[in-house]
Amino acid sequence: MATVAKETRESHFPNESEAAPPLLENGDRLTRAEFERRYNAMPQLKKAELIDGVVYMGSPVTHMKHGKPHFHLIAWLGHYWSGTPLVDGGDNSSLRLDLNNMPQPDAFLYVLPEFGGRVRIGADDYIESAPELIAEVASTSVSYDLHDKLQVYLRNGVLEYLVWRVQEKAIDWFILRNGRYERLAADQEGIVRSESLPGLWLDTGSLIRGDRTGLVRTVQRGMNSPEYAEFIARSQKSG
Repeated sequence: MATVAKETRESHFPNESEAAPPLLENGDRLTRAEFERRYNAMPQLKKAELIDGVVYMGSPVTHMKHGKPHFHLIAWLGHYWSGTPLVDGGDNSSLRLDLNNMPQPDAFLYVLPEFGGRVRIGADDYIESAPELIAEVASTSVSYDLHDKLQVYLRNGVLEYLVWRVQEKAIDWFILRNGRYERLAADQEGIVRSESLPGLWLDTGSLIRGDRTGLVRTVQRGMNSPEYAEFIARSQKSG
């Protein structure tokens, strides 16, 4: 009788692994493994993040408050990337940081592993550790980019974290020192200089105004600096 009952139950209730997973919903509390299972079953979904075990799904984004600033941010990072063989980066790639966190940052740069970088790329093409720099476009200071996500990036050892608060026309650039984030200060010219990625200089005013000439000129100055030359020498030694 027990065997018949078991067979009957299995015929009406398929194994969980065979059933389609539930849809992701804002506010779901999930492990990273379950988050990935549901996300992978929704190919039409373009943006979802797991932050401290909670699912965040973005609304459609507008051009002036997100799309355009995001494009300018990528252009700045892309100029640095184009001349720096030690680094690579990504745009809206999901990062496996720990068992409860899988963010999807707007942009990031990392030092390649063969040059001493910390990032690992898994067999299924996900990044499985913290990049050197993460950058996010946020509406205001109340955004979770400056609260929950900041704490997640801090705990997982992201060395530098940049947040562009578009509506407030402000840029926050944090650096990891002694287990906490401190702000990188701009110099008298309004230029902020990365310490983890030598030569990555940012004229914050040019980025905020959309001044492409000033933006490129400043990062090129950084790439002409002695610290950048020393950084590049690593690739020549490895070669």
